[in-house]
Amino acid sequence: MSDAGSFAPGTAVFPRVGPELFEAVRAAHPQRVVLQVPAGLVRNATDLVERLRTETGVPVVLAARACFGACDVPSRDEAPRADLAVVLGHAPIPNVALPRPTFFVEMREPGGDPVRLADRVVEAGVPRRLGLVASVQHLDLVDPFGDALTRRGYDVRVGRGDRRLAYAAQALGCNYTGAEAVAADVDAFLFLGTGRFHPIGLAFAVDRPVWSIDPLQELVEPPIDRGTLVRRRQLAVATARDARRWGILVSTFAGQNRSPTALALQERARSHGREAEILMFDRLDPRDLEGRALDAYVNTACPRIALDDSASYPKPVLTPPEFLMALGELPLEPYRFDTYH
Repeated sequence: MSDAGSFAPGTAVFPRVGPELFEAVRAAHPQRVVLQVPAGLVRNATDLVERLRTETGVPVVLAARACFGACDVPSRDEAPRADLAVVLGHAPIPNVALPRPTFFVEMREPGGDPVRLADRVVEAGVPRRLGLVASVQHLDLVDPFGDALTRRGYDVRVGRGDRRLAYAAQALGCNYTGAEAVAADVDAFLFLGTGRFHPIGLAFAVDRPVWSIDPLQELVEPPIDRGTLVRRRQLAVATARDARRWGILVSTFAGQNRSPTALALQERARSHGREAEILMFDRLDPRDLEGRALDAYVNTACPRIALDDSASYPKPVLTPPEFLMALGELPLEPYRFDTYH
């Protein structure tokens, strides 16, 4: 894929760790580099640090905390002496201002035979009017895979999302606007990638069956049960409707901070006679919310905190649209995903 959006100054993008990255780091003449890796690469992190240090001759420090995406790149406080960041496994978010020049290494995966994958889709009985969505690692497969499906009689649509998405067909855990752009023209979506994280988020965002295919194992997974997901969230809304004292959660991560949204929600709560206080954090831990004199929370940080991890928290945690449902300002149907723009 070559349709990247315009990125913040100082941002560079590389398909994988290799000579192109090393040359760019050397050319930037940093005094110190901070390397951030996702959970799947933690085991190899020290080897990557050593390789980057050896190839560039620049001191490298490793960001230790868990990395969830390009929305939580290392802050100035985490690596105060580093003047360049290298972030593995994620694409830039074009509309997020970064604390320092940052090189993203997207770790593109060339594997996966588009012809065989298309055959698996046909065999699984996936609907013919189909929208394609992919993780960053497998975006290079979207065009040849889509062509293979078209030759088998599929009407394939790939959507271009809003300013938060760098590429067409791309999925972010907080933004599926590329899929939403073509939802009216398809009968189902097919996610190209591994794991259930993105298919579940996509199922919340679009009212269409969401299938998935692992391009390496060539396995097609049946549709996500959207109805059950939505009913669980509606139950959470119902549980919180009588809450009088609310905590509004705000993240300090560069790509997750929605302070204006939090202030607006605080005003909405007070207009309904509820108390609402804003709580700031970087990475939220369920223990941070224990023992507080609050009845429920509305989360303005990553929406997946509420949608995926709600059982870990001592009180109900809603997304902003769910919060407005609890106040009676929005109906329960249709369900609205908390999309970051």
